[in-house]
Amino acid sequence: MSVNTRNFGPSQRYGFAPGAVPIAGDLARSVFSQVMGLVALTTGTFALGAYAGQNLSGGIGIVFFLIAFGTLFGLNAASRRGNQQLAVGLLLVFGLLLGLAFGPVLSAYARVEPQVLWEAGGATALFVAGLGALGYSIRTDLSPYARILFFALLGLILVGIIAIFIHIPGFAVLWSVAGLVIFGGFVVFDFNRLRLAGGQMAVPIAASIFLDILNIFQFFLILFSGNSRD
Repeated sequence: MSVNTRNFGPSQRYGFAPGAVPIAGDLARSVFSQVMGLVALTTGTFALGAYAGQNLSGGIGIVFFLIAFGTLFGLNAASRRGNQQLAVGLLLVFGLLLGLAFGPVLSAYARVEPQVLWEAGGATALFVAGLGALGYSIRTDLSPYARILFFALLGLILVGIIAIFIHIPGFAVLWSVAGLVIFGGFVVFDFNRLRLAGGQMAVPIAASIFLDILNIFQFFLILFSGNSRD
């Protein structure tokens, strides 16, 4: 199961107009701390859901997956209307539901290839930390590039659907590398957006970064699990 869907359409997701300038230093640090705290809490609810859902069937997991994205649109709406408490609550529920959806998959890895989980987790942490630092250090507004990333993601999804019906040798590796490139770009963009955005965008940006991390983790899982079988 792959979360190859961003939580916002292009006009909704970016959260600031082109040409935005960095906010004041103290406020920027406050927003950064708030967003990273929300990402950590969402990761915690995801882990709780994954533990609780480890014995669920795949069909039920898909149901939780679909409900999770309904929750995601709900937190967007709540954030736009200024109801931050509701948005935060929905963000945590979103993480829990995705954890329940991914519980069976992660449990299977833990039983068969537990080392792959650690390898993917470590690689994800280094990958996100490096690109996140790069994005946050860039003072220029990167929103003009967001549409390119969005359409690249749509292309990745389309190719993935085609590959269900057509066998492509080495597709999993190629698809995962392409996914890492695209979501690496989203990490740079989201941390740049974090530098420029105000506190009212904390919840949507936290949701975006969490999805970046989760997708990158999945792509590394595919790559490392393929190598372990060679």
